[in-house]
Amino acid sequence: MGFSGAGATERNSKVDGPSVFRPQLGEASVGALAECKRVACRELLLCRMPDLSAPGVTKHVVVMGAGPAGLSAAYELTRHRTPVTVVEKDPMQVGGIARTLEFMGCRFDVGPHRFFSKSAEIEALWTEVLGDEIRSVSRLTRIMYRGKFFDYPIKASNAFLNLGPYETARCLLSYAQARLRPVVDPQSFEDWVSNQFGRRLFEIFFKTYTEKVWGIPTSELSADWAGQRIRGLNLVEVIRNALLPASWRGGGEGAIVKTLVDSFRYPRRGAGQMWEAVAARLAAAGHPVRLGDEVVAVRHANGRVISVVVKDRNGGTLDVLGSEFISTMPIRELIAKLEPAAPSIVRAAADALGYRDFITVNLVVDRANVFPDQWIYVHDPGVKVGRIGNFKNFSAAMVDDSGLTGLGMEYFCFEQDGMWSWPDADLLDLGRRELVALGIVRPEEVKAGMVYRQPKAYPVYDGEYLGHLAVVREWVSRALPNLWLVGRNGMHHYNNQDHSMMTGILVARNIALGANYDPWLVNTDAEYHEEERVGEGSGGDRGAGRQVPQRIAS
Repeated sequence: MGFSGAGATERNSKVDGPSVFRPQLGEASVGALAECKRVACRELLLCRMPDLSAPGVTKHVVVMGAGPAGLSAAYELTRHRTPVTVVEKDPMQVGGIARTLEFMGCRFDVGPHRFFSKSAEIEALWTEVLGDEIRSVSRLTRIMYRGKFFDYPIKASNAFLNLGPYETARCLLSYAQARLRPVVDPQSFEDWVSNQFGRRLFEIFFKTYTEKVWGIPTSELSADWAGQRIRGLNLVEVIRNALLPASWRGGGEGAIVKTLVDSFRYPRRGAGQMWEAVAARLAAAGHPVRLGDEVVAVRHANGRVISVVVKDRNGGTLDVLGSEFISTMPIRELIAKLEPAAPSIVRAAADALGYRDFITVNLVVDRANVFPDQWIYVHDPGVKVGRIGNFKNFSAAMVDDSGLTGLGMEYFCFEQDGMWSWPDADLLDLGRRELVALGIVRPEEVKAGMVYRQPKAYPVYDGEYLGHLAVVREWVSRALPNLWLVGRNGMHHYNNQDHSMMTGILVARNIALGANYDPWLVNTDAEYHEEERVGEGSGGDRGAGRQVPQRIAS
């Protein structure tokens, strides 16, 4: 069966727009310096950026990247009347990985996004920007394994019913063996999770999906990741919470674990609606996002960054001057673009940081109801797809025609993999065939599709990343104190959206107010993202600038 497709494979193609002249000040003669400055000031005025040489202008912040972290930082800066310029490589859209794509009357996020935070401040910000356009959604997400749906987070009664008595007995025996002979001081994801759940449950519910996402064996993935994502959860706790009445479960280490996300909030027209709204507010405040401006160099001298060189959509270049600089770029890219170059040891450390990329194959299905979940995790090793989002189950407004359904299929890969360079038609065909193989749709129901490639979607937590990151952090903080790193890729930290936002907000307050928040503490040693222990508040102390999420009470 053939069907049409449009691939969004190149997000930075050139379009018509004003060219920008960048004067070569380093080569100018003494007599030409005044003219260069006059031209530079004229260009700054045209670009609506402040001239730092003008009387009364002492601060101007340049933000590299218009994703959740960068836009949150810029928005917070405008609240404190601090001039800011946001440069964004994409010529069409803001939002980064939290953007929303449109195709044939269907809207697709670049992977599912929940709007949920333990921080009351972040929740209030979403409400402030979106108002009635953000709405509550009752959550349903499950794991698909061997043609059956398992509750997620895992519920023992549902899991054992689906697995059957023989497989259940294997899982319980495996768990008993893990408790009797655990791996001492586990260093890998595989050993850490096997200690908590037993080897067999690890193989069913953790191994396949994790290896699809990260592309490396779980035996080589750092235990830091497991400790961060599933802290405080083990098979005994799962069974206890599934089988015992709440009054019997006790407190302390046996505290009740409840699902944080029985409901979450979501913008009516997709995750990207939030960031388009923030960008509109920035423009209204006189600080429009400069779309289509790719950072090609970050210039520094005398222990401070002095400008970023951007290339616009027509190939022209401009020096964007500033007093403070916020980067959401992948650390590897940022360090490579420094002029003059960073020390070799810093460059080597940045180059050693790994990233996982992914492709979304977005298909329009001619059926009103496909499955009731917002998304499903696909643990079947027989297919390449890792997760499937059903965006009309987030919001009915995600499709113009209620008789259609938009499904986003996520394929995790590396840019150097063959799959990354497959023609869009091949990827669309793969998505259709795998939906059919999983029993989700019939072949003739897939009407059309489009492909979106997201480079550097996830920073990789391998065994050496902490050491490499420490080298970069120490040098940047010491050598370039006016260069701030925020966000998922900017910090090489797998932050959720709210955590990325908070890092940007805290850095903005450091700049605008002279505060001393440490953005690296956001999400450090955090409780499992999907769980909350009863009795722990979800509010944040705004006056104290409390960071999210909160630490587990000892």
